[in-house]
Amino acid sequence: MKGTKIFVVILILLILVAGGLLALKMFNKAQRQEANTNAVNETTQEEVVVQKPKTLSGDSRPIAVMIDNNINAMPQAGLLEADIIYEIIVEGGESRLMLILQDKDLDKIGPIRSARHYFLDYALENDAIYVHYGWSPQAQSDITSLGVDNINGIYESEDSFWRVDDKYAPHNAVTSTKNILEIADRKGYRVEKEKENVLNYVVDEVNLADGEIANTVTIPYSSGNVVKYEYDEDLKEYVRYSRGEKQVDWDTEKTVTTKNIIIEKARNTTLNDGSGKGRQTLDNIKELDGYYITNGKAIKITCDKTTRSGQTVYKDLDGNEIDVNDGKTFIQICPIDAEITIEE
Repeated sequence: MKGTKIFVVILILLILVAGGLLALKMFNKAQRQEANTNAVNETTQEEVVVQKPKTLSGDSRPIAVMIDNNINAMPQAGLLEADIIYEIIVEGGESRLMLILQDKDLDKIGPIRSARHYFLDYALENDAIYVHYGWSPQAQSDITSLGVDNINGIYESEDSFWRVDDKYAPHNAVTSTKNILEIADRKGYRVEKEKENVLNYVVDEVNLADGEIANTVTIPYSSGNVVKYEYDEDLKEYVRYSRGEKQVDWDTEKTVTTKNIIIEKARNTTLNDGSGKGRQTLDNIKELDGYYITNGKAIKITCDKTTRSGQTVYKDLDGNEIDVNDGKTFIQICPIDAEITIEE
């Protein structure tokens, strides 16, 4: 009997030990599974961050700023930091620039000039607050009828928009992003964007394998206003020239470069607004022919805009929306009869 009791005790002890070992094994397995799951989650999160394009990537609403491009306004401030820059013809064979900026902190932007009505189409498609210094009669009318969130520097204080001494009027009005955002807040404008980016930015390098070599690109807006880009293979960006001069930043004299160039050819005609100033209008709400140029290559594209606030869709000639390299883009909307040259 005594031997039986000892056997039972030993058996119970063995069962408890075996159960404990089994429980410990299961606990260690669960710990390893949890660690592996966390490692996978961390890797996945890290990959998402790495693969996200940087250009116009935040939720903040962009601002669109009209920039003087007259020879007396050069050099300008803000071109280095802009995400997108539109250049379009205005009266007298001149062109003006419109900078699209998001989440930038700039002490000086300018010189700022007056609004032209067709620039509104591109401020609207970028869901941007439109900043200008004065306006044409057509621009004033369209800003009201289209309900464009805008800031007209002429009606703001000299602390918000001011004139500098190293250029002369009307080529010397400037402001800062801080002032713009403070005015936008006072006016009650929405501060978060509600549209996706116009351009389909990607992280993987776009090399346009089937494109033609594009080391030099020349775009004449008029006989006295010619834009040229020279490809820098080391930088993998294009250096910008205007009127035969390399464009640089106003204060730092740093060279203005761009990763991407998009060209659109649109018909411009003189607007009959009664002013006699030769202001232009643009036939741009339609499909336009153009080019996408990056990394030393160019392809032909179509640029389709169906409404003034609708976003332009850029497609290759097979009908596929183009991928655009992450980085600055100049969008050159030039006269339809401009003799564009693309050279090796």
